[in-house]
Amino acid sequence: MKILLITHGSHGDVRPFVALAMGLREAGHEVVLAGPVSSVSVARPHCDHVHPLDDGTNNLVHDRNAWEAVETNFRGLRGKKLGLAFLRQNRAAMAKVFEDLAVLTGDLATAGDIDLVVHQVNVPGQAIAEKLGVPAVPVCLQPFWVPTATFADPILPFRPPRFLNRASYLSTKLFVRGFTGGTANWRTERLGLPRRRFAQDVFRRPDGSSAPTLQAFSRYVLPSPVRYPDSVHTTGFFFLPAASDWTPPRPLAEFLAVGEPPVYLGFGSMVGSDPARTGRIVAEAVRLAKVRAVVAVGRGGIRPGGSDERVFHLEHAPHDWLFPRMAAVVHHGGAGTAGAALAAGRPQVVCPFMFDQPYFGRRLHEIGVAPPPRPLRHLTSRGLATAIHEAVHNRAFTARARELGHWVRAEDGVREAVKVLESVT
Repeated sequence: MKILLITHGSHGDVRPFVALAMGLREAGHEVVLAGPVSSVSVARPHCDHVHPLDDGTNNLVHDRNAWEAVETNFRGLRGKKLGLAFLRQNRAAMAKVFEDLAVLTGDLATAGDIDLVVHQVNVPGQAIAEKLGVPAVPVCLQPFWVPTATFADPILPFRPPRFLNRASYLSTKLFVRGFTGGTANWRTERLGLPRRRFAQDVFRRPDGSSAPTLQAFSRYVLPSPVRYPDSVHTTGFFFLPAASDWTPPRPLAEFLAVGEPPVYLGFGSMVGSDPARTGRIVAEAVRLAKVRAVVAVGRGGIRPGGSDERVFHLEHAPHDWLFPRMAAVVHHGGAGTAGAALAAGRPQVVCPFMFDQPYFGRRLHEIGVAPPPRPLRHLTSRGLATAIHEAVHNRAFTARARELGHWVRAEDGVREAVKVLESVT
């Protein structure tokens, strides 16, 4: 088959699709990937064709007002004002992405050689597939997209009564529609598609039947047992391995070789509203916890405040290479980082910022691999140091992390996803 993959967002959103592209090509399929221009360098070695899209909301990553709004979950009058401004910015940014997708769809419709569209659940892949006359398969990177009666929408800041669990997932749908402006007018005005009853439900085909859906995370991060429709496949994480020719920089290799395993601290693409403050908290926490540390500063979320021989400041290293060499992994709770730390069999400390991250913080604690989460907005040096000490020295965390690491690695999410996609008709 010739398969179109569509993704958008940070590197954490794009890398699972690149991993899927690798698996599809190894199975003999041709892959076209559309993704944000800032991530095309990651995708190009593993895809037959790459179509850059406008960076959209990625362009807002250094907007401190936007970060202040989301960090506080839009609390208070100031939070509401900042949230409204962020909404307007986000809609304007995503309009450019939708325009690029419309142009790409026209080009692909003319060529007429796409057999299947696989898309991140919050981009309009279903409409693109309908225009191309082929099936669509949504991919969920987090567990707040597919409604279930087992647990409430994880994006909610509170837990509703159990009988409202399934209904609570309307919150995510409304949130995404509010920040993107929705796609109803776009699909009719730019793609020339008719209005349909199920046009806004990505889990249904145009005829109303259930669409096959991939959940690209581990079933071990979900409550058990969990109930989903038969059309939903929770495959395991989509891991993108380090390049076969990748070697660590000499200073990093030397740092790892001269002492006890360090603790990793990094917040991925989460920049936050005050990286300098976060850097001071991290530095003091490392000192109080009496650990060595590898601190990731590549995306700017942690701004180092000085030098310390027990701390190595890192621009980038592949998680699958780095994390198994750590004593514990301190991170923001993003699905990709949580999955990589689980696969590495390492205890974790989660400092969630927003969206799905508080959920992963709670679940990693509940499954026994992390102390209670430490939200960024309440983070202190002493509290973080206490959590790091517990993650490193609590033998129960270490044993449970090793056990779960074995199970998560055995899932092989990409291989399972390829099997599902090959069965789609």
